Amino acid sequence: MQRSTLRIIGNKAVLNIRERMCETAEEMLASDKFRSVLDHSLENLRSKNSPLLEIFGSPVFDKESVDDLVKTLSFLVKYENNVVPHIFDKSRIFLKDLDNLASFVEYLYDYWRHFDRFIINDSEGYRLDKRPYRTFNETIEQLTHLIRTVYRHIQENITGSHPNVYRQVPAGAEMAVISLPKEIPYPVEKYRKLNIVPVIRQMLIYPPLVIQQPMNKRTGQFKKIQQNPIDLIELNQDEWICYPAKVGKLLIMVYFHIDFFDLGFSMCNLFQLAEDSDLEKKPDALFIYGAPGNVLDGLSKYPTVFYDDDENGIFVGAIPGRPEFGYFGYLKKMVLTLHNSIVMKSGNMPFHGAMVKILLQGNKEATILLMGDTGAGKSETLEAFRVLGEKHIRELTVIADDMGSIELDEKGNPIGYGTEIGAFLRLDDLQPGYAFGHLDRSIIMNPSQVNARIVFPVTRFETVIQGHKIDYILYANNFEEIDNEHPVIERFD
Repeated sequence: MQRSTLRIIGNKAVLNIRERMCETAEEMLASDKFRSVLDHSLENLRSKNSPLLEIFGSPVFDKESVDDLVKTLSFLVKYENNVVPHIFDKSRIFLKDLDNLASFVEYLYDYWRHFDRFIINDSEGYRLDKRPYRTFNETIEQLTHLIRTVYRHIQENITGSHPNVYRQVPAGAEMAVISLPKEIPYPVEKYRKLNIVPVIRQMLIYPPLVIQQPMNKRTGQFKKIQQNPIDLIELNQDEWICYPAKVGKLLIMVYFHIDFFDLGFSMCNLFQLAEDSDLEKKPDALFIYGAPGNVLDGLSKYPTVFYDDDENGIFVGAIPGRPEFGYFGYLKKMVLTLHNSIVMKSGNMPFHGAMVKILLQGNKEATILLMGDTGAGKSETLEAFRVLGEKHIRELTVIADDMGSIELDEKGNPIGYGTEIGAFLRLDDLQPGYAFGHLDRSIIMNPSQVNARIVFPVTRFETVIQGHKIDYILYANNFEEIDNEHPVIERFD
């Protein structure tokens, strides 16, 4: 594996780091990573026949002229525009039209920032996971400061003026992870081949994040098949990473391809990241999100499939890596499908619903399970509790937002557990203003489209798995009209 790489895939820029970061403007501008972004941006301008290319004297440029541009920018970090030509004569062509050069630098800065930007701190041999805050501070924070400083110094030396307003926009990465190889105790060799894929141990995100998914809805069904998808799939360790998710009381290893990094990393707002102690036991399930090519086609009517490896005590899910499956709902749904299948196989009951503990004024409390089909109004009902019951409710604790399970205790009482620490909601389902109250922790997906979604944490993992005696069950019935025989509230014996 190379020590440090930058890969640009579609609208994603992924920086893998296994060495110290650039610390000076000279190092950054001389790096192959900067050159890669610059070349990428110039090709974009060339495809549009942009007038910004006139900084070269004509729309035509070659490698040598780009080298001269880089050297000019390096001098502009330290010197004003009228000084640079005396140091580097070939800079005169770029400094001939200062307004156009300033516009180009602004474009280059914005071009880098338009990517969804990720840093992978590869911890192999360095154990960066033992000092995560320092690692993140020395990578994502340092990169942000360096890029912003270089941009501002160059612009000020081109224009000869300083801005009156400084905007501290994110200029480095929006998400960063520390990953390292882990020997997951899989039962047989065909699963152990997955151990070449690094496992995420810590994450840092800069919310609010806006992610543009290739799709904004999910179609088809998730089908149980008779062939193990793991027999058909080989993973390249440089293109995959693993998020070990705690889903209720289960451990599910989610392997996702670089094409889906933005969606895979967003799981940190929905599922608890497993601890090292969790990784010492055999996982309950694994999920391959982004299976290569057409290997899953023909296994079922839909290539969104899962398999019960009863012999080895593990469930396996898989979804293709094609753009039509680039929607967070596929990722969430498969993880919960695996969870529900395992729960049912163990003799317990999963539920699709929301569960909350409500503490009223006067210290009366109850745990309520609200069940219903998609679109029945579960999220809206929780919002109604928050809004209409504000004066009467001391505390409303979310235990499960969408899925959970029920077990019976030794007295036969139903005990409820959740699965997720977060919520994946339609923006339209939320009370106006509620989403804005959570922006500082949120990941927003396709905000300008129908079915825009938001993912944000809503509860603690300890609350999810604590186990709560269920006092009331409400069923949201969206199949029958309200009439004399079907009142608004119907009680069941």
